[in-house]
Amino acid sequence: MSPLARAAQVPAATDPSLIRNFCIIAHIDHGKSTLADRMLQLTGVVSARDMKAQYLDRMDIERERGITIKSQAVRMPWESEDGTAYALNMIDTPGHVDFTYEVSRSLAACEGAILLVDAAQGIEAQTLANLYLAIEGDLAIIPVLNKIDLPNAQPEKYAAELANLIGCEPEDVLKVSGKTGEGVEALLDEVIKQLPPPVGDANAPARAMIFDSVYDTYRGVVTYVRVVDGNLSPREKIQMMSTGTTHELLEIGVSSPNPEPTKGLGVGEVGYLITGVKDVRLSKVGDTVTNFHKPAATSLGGYDEAKPMVFSGLYPMDGTDYPVLRDALDKLQLNDAALTYEPETSVALGFGFRVGFLGLLHLEITRQRLENEFNLDLISTAPNVVYEVMGDDKQLITVTNPSEFPDGKILEVREPMVAATILAPSEFIGSVMELCQSRRGTMRGMDYLSEDRVEMRYHLPLAEIVFDFFDQLKSKTRGYASLDWKADGEQVADLVKVDILLQGDQVDAFSAITHRDKAYAYGTMMTSKLRELIPRQQFEVPIQAAIGSRIIARESIRAIRKDVLAKCYGGDISRKRKLLEKQKEGKKRMKMVGRVEVPQEAFIAALSTDEPKKK
Repeated sequence: MSPLARAAQVPAATDPSLIRNFCIIAHIDHGKSTLADRMLQLTGVVSARDMKAQYLDRMDIERERGITIKSQAVRMPWESEDGTAYALNMIDTPGHVDFTYEVSRSLAACEGAILLVDAAQGIEAQTLANLYLAIEGDLAIIPVLNKIDLPNAQPEKYAAELANLIGCEPEDVLKVSGKTGEGVEALLDEVIKQLPPPVGDANAPARAMIFDSVYDTYRGVVTYVRVVDGNLSPREKIQMMSTGTTHELLEIGVSSPNPEPTKGLGVGEVGYLITGVKDVRLSKVGDTVTNFHKPAATSLGGYDEAKPMVFSGLYPMDGTDYPVLRDALDKLQLNDAALTYEPETSVALGFGFRVGFLGLLHLEITRQRLENEFNLDLISTAPNVVYEVMGDDKQLITVTNPSEFPDGKILEVREPMVAATILAPSEFIGSVMELCQSRRGTMRGMDYLSEDRVEMRYHLPLAEIVFDFFDQLKSKTRGYASLDWKADGEQVADLVKVDILLQGDQVDAFSAITHRDKAYAYGTMMTSKLRELIPRQQFEVPIQAAIGSRIIARESIRAIRKDVLAKCYGGDISRKRKLLEKQKEGKKRMKMVGRVEVPQEAFIAALSTDEPKKK
C-alpha cells in the first residue's frame, strides 16, 4: 500500500489504545528535524508543495542558525499493517546542552522516545545525557541510526556501540535516512508496535499537564497540554491548579502541524488550549489544568524549576526603552520557562535587568531574539555564575553580580561545580586532560566506549567552562570531541573581586569575580583594553585594576595637550618654563574637578563576549 494511502486522514482519536506519544532525542546535528520532516511527508500532514527543510523550526533564529531551540508537538495519522488507524503525537526536541530543560519537559508528555544516532559520528555526549533522561522518565526507547546514506557511514560499527549501550541486539537497531526517507515507514510501524499506549482514567475529573506555552500577538497565550485523566471540551470553564485562576476555553485542538480545532481532548491526547488570556504569568509550564465545576483533588507532579547557571545584565542603549525591554522579557519568559530576571541599576549603564540563563548559547539566543523580535538595542555585561559568600558575620550571601560582593573580610567563597562528560577519540586523551587541568578540573573516571572512542568524566568549576571551554576543546581535538554537563553541587575556592577604577572611581560594569591565580591576567587585559577604547581627555586618566585596596595593574591615558609654546620663538627659556608650569597647574585643577567620559561604544566593546580574546 502506498504511504499516502496508508496515511489516510484519521479523525481525532478518542480511544487511548490508538494513540502513541513519542519524541525524538539526539545530539546536535544528528538529524532530528530532518527525520521529523520525512515523517510529516509520509503521514501526509504536509503536502509536497508546502514542504520545506526543518519544517517544524518556525522561529527565524532557528532557521538562521540551523538549530532547534523550541520543542514542537505535531499530530500525525498513521495506518498500521493490519489497517488500524492510529494517531501519533510526535515532539521534535532541541539537541544543545543549554536546552536540556526543553527536552526533559517533552519527555514528560511521552511514553516513548526515538534515540537517534548519526551513523557517521556515533554516540556523542548529548546522546548519553538524553538517554539517561529518558531512562529516568521510564520511557520505552527505540534505537535508530540515521544518515545511513552518507558515504562515510559505519552502520554496523555504531549499531554494535548503540546496542551495547542500551542492552539490546545490534539487529534491533533500526537504520534510516532522514534525507532520503529510507526506513522511515518501517520506523513508524515500530513506533506502533514497541511503544505503549497512554494510560489514564477517562471518567475521572479532568487533569492535563501544561508542557509548553507560547505568546501569540493576536490570540494571546496558546497553552500546550497533555491530557492525563478525563477530558476537556470547548466552552467549558477550566482552572489552573497552582494559581487557582479560572478561564473559559475559547478553542481547543491539535497541531497537525498547523492548529486544527477539535471537539475536545481525551486521555493521552496532546493538543493546545486558547483562553484569550493576555497575561503570560497565568499559564505556567508544569501547572495542571482541571475542570472548574468538577475539579481534580490532586495536581500532577509538574516539573522541577530550571535553575539559571549564568547571569548577565541586559541594558537598553536608549534608557527610554526600559519598559519595552521589561514587556519583551515578560513575553519571552512564557516561551522559555528557564528564563529568570529581576530589575537592576548600574551607575554606568542606567536601568536594566539581571537575567539568568542556562548557558552562553541560551544568553546569545535570548539577546538575539530581543533585538530581532522587539527591535531593541542592548548592552550585555560579562556573564558570571552564582557564588555563595560568607563574611565575618557568618551570613551566607548569594552573589549573582560582582557589585553584590561584600567588601569586608571574607571567610569563604563557594562556587558552583559541574559534572562534565567529554567524548573524544582516544588519541586526544592527553590534550583533553591538559585542558581540564588548566581549568581547575579533577578527573572522576574514564571508560572506553569502543577501541577508538573514550568517555572522560570531570568535576569542573562552572565559571571555567561557560566562556571559551567548548571552543578550546573543539580546537584541541580537531572538532571531534563533544561535551555535556550538569550541575554538581558547590565547592570552596580562593576567589576575589577585581575592580576597575577610572581616576580612582570604581566602574561597576567592568568588575569581575575571578580565581586569585587569574586576577592579574584579567586586570591587565581589562586595563589595556580600556586604554585603547576610552578617548583621550584634557587631563591624564589612570586606569587601575584592584583587589580591595591593592592595585594589581595600571595603564594611563595621556592628556591632550595644547601647544602653549607656539607663540614663543627664540628668547629666554624661563618664559617657556613659566607657560608650561601654568599649563601644568591648570591640568591639575582640571583633574580634580573633571569626570572621565566613557562613550557607550567603549562599554560595548569592553564587555563584548563576541570578540576573540587576545593571546
